[in-house]
Amino acid sequence: MSRLLLAFMVVATLAACGRGGGTFSAPRNLDNACLLERERPRYFAAMRATERRWGVPLPVQMAIIHAESRFIGDARTPVRYTLGVIPMGRQSSALGYSQALDGTWEEYVQETGNRRASRTNIEDATDFIGWYNTKTRQRNGIALTDARNLYLAYHEGHAGFRRGSYNAKPWLLGVADRVASRAAMYDRQLRECGRR
Repeated sequence: MSRLLLAFMVVATLAACGRGGGTFSAPRNLDNACLLERERPRYFAAMRATERRWGVPLPVQMAIIHAESRFIGDARTPVRYTLGVIPMGRQSSALGYSQALDGTWEEYVQETGNRRASRTNIEDATDFIGWYNTKTRQRNGIALTDARNLYLAYHEGHAGFRRGSYNAKPWLLGVADRVASRAAMYDRQLRECGRR
């Protein structure tokens, strides 16, 4: 094997591990924040940076990511089928840890100037969550500690939240209640293990 080919293979392998590369599988410890931090310290470094930049508490970020993607970095919505066999595309353009839609992600990239941002990169995904929730506070007056209503606005959009579109979706209200419970659980666990 030539040196040039070997060098190319090494560079290609390293590039795959860069921004957006890496493991996309769910962590083993989704119900224990302290064990999750031990397993994926990079996730927590990203969420702490987002908390410092945008003010969104780490447990709130965790609960939103859990609800959206279960911490699976390349998560996508399911494919829709017609007649049970003909693929008709995905339910939405949601992708990555944050399940950000194409249009909202483009708005984030434009406003932050983060042109290299990737929805499959944990640092970018948590920064997006911080940015979006800060806009939610500005537009809808929701406190950054209010995981339930932040999630409803995250899911329905700012205008949808203002209209109360979530009230016609009992299943979504249930998810929002679970997000609030999980954020409280994560906060309690992180305090107990001295990480908050």
